[in-house]
Amino acid sequence: MFTDSSIQQDIEKELRWDPAVNPNHIAVTVKNSAAELHGDVDSYWEKCAAVRAAARVVHVKSVKDLLRVDLPFSSERPDDDIAFTAMTILEWNAAVPATVEVSVANGVATLSGTVAWHYQREEAERAIAPLNGLRGIKNDIRLTPAPAPADVRGPIDEALKRSALVDSSHVKAHVTNGVASLRGTVRSLAEHAEAMHAAWAAPGVTLVEDHIGIA
Repeated sequence: MFTDSSIQQDIEKELRWDPAVNPNHIAVTVKNSAAELHGDVDSYWEKCAAVRAAARVVHVKSVKDLLRVDLPFSSERPDDDIAFTAMTILEWNAAVPATVEVSVANGVATLSGTVAWHYQREEAERAIAPLNGLRGIKNDIRLTPAPAPADVRGPIDEALKRSALVDSSHVKAHVTNGVASLRGTVRSLAEHAEAMHAAWAAPGVTLVEDHIGIA
């Protein structure tokens, strides 16, 4: 029988197991299977890695990121240098269109512009996350998809059925005017992420409303 205490212990073990995370300054609390991470990390990349590690743990229903990036002196960079490097990285990334731009203030990068697909918005953020000097990322990239076909719900349901990670009998999609709404229950955050990915991959979808519970 799992409890909040056992989930907390498992998250702490996973943080110690992940080589990208230094768990010495990270505190974990769990209430009703919802986890919170507190403390300091040395980089934005480590912050992301800690959240991913907590989300991998079985029975975790959500992860609230309250970690603070406390850059060591050797990792600090001027905002202009971070912005220039970030733009260079995105220009060389085939998954990110030239319509994406980056600005940086106080170590926080803001992504702006337009893309046709949600995965391109995610890839832009993922690509610059490991940069030295980065304290955070604000993703303001807007979706401007091509017109959707008449039936979008059907292809989403088919994608859920094809997935090895999703029990499609417990997740259903509803689509109206480019807004996909997912309802049902899944067994883990990993299954939840896969269901959301399937919905975002549908042509013409501009927003995915998450009404999925984790049982």
